[in-house]
Amino acid sequence: MTQVRKVWPLLTALHRYDKSISTYQRGMGQMIDAPILAYLIETANGRILYDVGCDHAKIHDPVLRARYYPEGAGFGAPDMREEHRIPNHLARLGLTPADVDVIFIGHLHFDHAGGLKELRRCGCGAELHLQHDEWTAACTGEDSAFFEDDVHDDAGAPLQFRMQRGEYTVVPGVQAVATPGHTAGHMSMWIELPKGPPILLAGDAADLQENLDDEVAPGGLWQGREDLALASIRKLKALASETGAWIWPNHDLNFYRGLEPFPTPYI
Repeated sequence: MTQVRKVWPLLTALHRYDKSISTYQRGMGQMIDAPILAYLIETANGRILYDVGCDHAKIHDPVLRARYYPEGAGFGAPDMREEHRIPNHLARLGLTPADVDVIFIGHLHFDHAGGLKELRRCGCGAELHLQHDEWTAACTGEDSAFFEDDVHDDAGAPLQFRMQRGEYTVVPGVQAVATPGHTAGHMSMWIELPKGPPILLAGDAADLQENLDDEVAPGGLWQGREDLALASIRKLKALASETGAWIWPNHDLNFYRGLEPFPTPYI
């Protein structure tokens, strides 16, 4: 029986970029606006955050912004406002970062892991779940969308992750799903709600509904592994078919606008 009680999508920023970043070799020169999402899952055994958005300081400090989002880098800084910060989302629910028990990082790109430092600063002592393959690949320095200091605290000490290998049950009703391709250790998440169909968080295995409908790989690929990315999309679709799950693409603005507005939960 599922331990899940509620799920909230959290808008942590908006990002304007060339569509080919989301659709491999498709849409070059077409600019799109994409939501950067995290997800709060309340269970009978505690609260889980899937991803944590960007580092607010890197966007709003002029020195850091110039360093991490330089002109000509391929993408500009996201639009991250005060209301987008995860501690502010939690406050609207009567919670604090200390009320989060597990942070599950789907992958280590700046728009998914950047908020770790702020949450630690705000008193979050949650377990940090990450795939071993994701960490190993990030340590090569070959992924420009991974900002190394996102995984250090304010004193420069490395954050301590609970390294995982492959698929596993986070809590009953919450399953980690391996979907490599966009990154080496990318993970999606299957969530069984108390009522209605399960939710399948694609993460960046499928940025847009188009990735799913047309089976188009995301634009960013670890070591060019389009084959892995396409296999992961097909895996998500097969899992959705088998379980009746609703796949949520991760950066699709039209899809996001069709979801219940925060703070209405899915139950």
